[in-house]
Amino acid sequence: MYFIDVQGTLISDSDKMPIQGAKEFLEYLNTHEIAYMVVTNNTKKSSNDFYNYLRSIGLNFEQSHYLDPLMLLESRVAKDGVAAYGAPEFLQTLQKMGYRLDYTAPKTVLVAIKEDFNADEYAQMIDFLLSGAQLVGMHETSIYAKNGKRYPGVGAILKMLEFATSCRYEVVGKPSVAFYEEALEALKKQNSAVSFSDIIMISDDVKGDLGGAKDLGMQTYFVTSGKYRSAQEIVPFLPKEHQPDKIYPHMEAILEDISRDKR
Repeated sequence: MYFIDVQGTLISDSDKMPIQGAKEFLEYLNTHEIAYMVVTNNTKKSSNDFYNYLRSIGLNFEQSHYLDPLMLLESRVAKDGVAAYGAPEFLQTLQKMGYRLDYTAPKTVLVAIKEDFNADEYAQMIDFLLSGAQLVGMHETSIYAKNGKRYPGVGAILKMLEFATSCRYEVVGKPSVAFYEEALEALKKQNSAVSFSDIIMISDDVKGDLGGAKDLGMQTYFVTSGKYRSAQEIVPFLPKEHQPDKIYPHMEAILEDISRDKR
């Protein structure tokens, strides 16, 4: 059974289209009735819009197999008094969900991803946190890849703010325990006997997604089709307990491996 990441795993960071083998892998799981969840850290589009986009580019899976941080947000962060930082699409999505953005005296500093954070925004976040606001990240990705460049992910920004203010943070999406537990509960609707030890997590984020999955007892497959150009860039520097179980260039290679084992 599988948890499957999206950006850099099923779809390319460059053109947002399916990566080699992505469509075929999902069709294999569907055909063989293998339980799985597509688990993404999407925050730019509403959950419905992003799911519909994935379907529109040929990724065939039911909405009950989909989970993103926006689907957990209302249970984790109150809608009143949020200083939110991220791409314009993220801020618009929050407002459509009923969140009241407050950059005067917020209760929560909420961080998502964008490539052009500036020093003044960091200074504002720090002031709010030192004044008592709580710090929440939409997810804890290590690196954000866009247009051939790699930027600090939300996880890196949260670590920086924590170091600057000594303010601890919470995470809504991957790799938080709450997110993975929500995904597990959804997976149990497909196979009631499943536990974390039965799940393989597939992702291009070996520090964030896969590290958190390892801590919960999942097996991990690292694909180098996203944030990292090769495993050598990152894997040798990971602690032993966070080393991925297998490394693949893309989803097609995983499917070939599974098909070979079935023969």
